[in-house]
Amino acid sequence: MRIISGKYKGRKILAPKKLPVRPTTDMSKEALFNILNNHYNFSDLAVVDLFAGTGNIAYEFASRGSEEITAVDADLGCVKFIDQTAKSFDFRIDAIKSDVFKFLKKSTIKADIIFADPFYDMPLEDFEKIPELIFTRKLLLDDGMLIIEHSKHTDLSHLAHFSNARKYGGSVFSFFKDNETS
Repeated sequence: MRIISGKYKGRKILAPKKLPVRPTTDMSKEALFNILNNHYNFSDLAVVDLFAGTGNIAYEFASRGSEEITAVDADLGCVKFIDQTAKSFDFRIDAIKSDVFKFLKKSTIKADIIFADPFYDMPLEDFEKIPELIFTRKLLLDDGMLIIEHSKHTDLSHLAHFSNARKYGGSVFSFFKDNETS
């Protein structure tokens, strides 16, 4: 994986092969950040990266100037890797080992962007819980956005707060916004 843009543009990060991850492809990540670039000033953002895996998305935000980043993953190896990588790049990323659903039920962190990249074969009911918890618990700041990455075989357009979806290869980014603050 590599950092697409920002202070560390082009830097490669090699994750251990033993981590249970499927990193977002560079093509998809570049497309996503082109969309976000039109809506946000990255240096002002508070970001939460759920199912963070290698930290790929968190590093991209950090390289672009975001300093308030929380990365959440249930795998201790992933959390340690994110911590180690963040220290080596001097990124301000708070890596938390937690089940994402338990984290969302207890968290008081509010963010401009919450990005979730769960396992593509996660049951649809679990995908549905993500926006439900985030919007019920009001974890997004005004004009905030939830982005869920998922397989093209999963459709989340029926969920409350769904705004739109963008497909890149076999991956889809579904965007959710609070209609009351948009």
